[in-house]
Amino acid sequence: MEEILKKTVVQTIKEYASLSEQQQSLHPKLLELAYQEGWFKLFVPPVYGGPGKTLPEILRLEEAIAAADGSLGWTVTLCSGAGWFAGFLDPDLANNLLADEKVCFAGSGEIGGTATLTANGNYLINGSWRYASGALHATVFTANCILLNKDGSQQSTDDGNPLVLSFILKKEEINIIPGWSYFGLVATGSHAFEAKSVTVPANRSFKINEIVNAESLGLGFDYPFLQMAETTLAVNIHGMSRHFIVLAAESFEQRTGLKRYTSSQINYFNDILVASKARMNEVRTAFYEAFELSWKALQQKSLTEALLSDVSTKSRILAHTSIEISDKLYPFCGLNAARKETTINRVWRDIHTASQHSLLTFP
Repeated sequence: MEEILKKTVVQTIKEYASLSEQQQSLHPKLLELAYQEGWFKLFVPPVYGGPGKTLPEILRLEEAIAAADGSLGWTVTLCSGAGWFAGFLDPDLANNLLADEKVCFAGSGEIGGTATLTANGNYLINGSWRYASGALHATVFTANCILLNKDGSQQSTDDGNPLVLSFILKKEEINIIPGWSYFGLVATGSHAFEAKSVTVPANRSFKINEIVNAESLGLGFDYPFLQMAETTLAVNIHGMSRHFIVLAAESFEQRTGLKRYTSSQINYFNDILVASKARMNEVRTAFYEAFELSWKALQQKSLTEALLSDVSTKSRILAHTSIEISDKLYPFCGLNAARKETTINRVWRDIHTASQHSLLTFP
């Protein structure tokens, strides 16, 4: 496995991961690290002050961060992923928002609000949206809204469905609704947020995959949003599961020191461990091969639905296999793995909370 993060970075992440969970938000030291490394701007193009990283680089980096700590990896992934919307924003707006060194986008995939067109061409935003990872330190929020006419009637597409548009809201325009009470990814602070009669100009609206100023953005903004989301989420779950495998091996080794297992029992576990690692490497390799084929095709302007479908399938296989292997090893870890204060328990909880994301539910 290639080394993506410096050892000192990994040490810092692991030092503050437990404290982050205790305070139910990323520790200031981890936020400082994220700002220093530019992790919340991973998808921001150089024209707006971003690092100019490509999706292949970002996937491996997000996997490595998640392998160090699930909450940090998940927050970086969801917040930087929302920052990808910079490519679809009005250029003047994008420049203004991204000038902040600590800019961080948070948002929700839900269609949780309405946007009513006003007489002067602005929009009046009302609604609430759940599961905005990074909400506690985000400076910008994205919100999907059903469009309403001035008279309150619903705007519709040609096939009769509600017309939906995405909007940019600033931190001072929304209210955080505390409610992230789940047993894993505790430090992500994935709370809900609401907007009450917030007026925004028309240039705060955008459409995903409708690129603005394409010639200056660089490669990748025309990669489909669905597969971008699936791949980034899958590598997170895989990274967390890689961490769990290491901790499971350590836990079992500690238990064998108590002389409670026979040689055949130890060999039985070791066989499962070796097979699990091999299977993890197998699905990871297949995932990255499928993704690289799609990325190469994007560069050659020959990206097909078949290639994208394979990326989606391999993303789900990577996520599901990673979860299954974690569950297979869990019974060998002892009660320490069930004690909520331990690292191995936190990692297990993170994996199973991340597994509930709707994009990766079905094979």
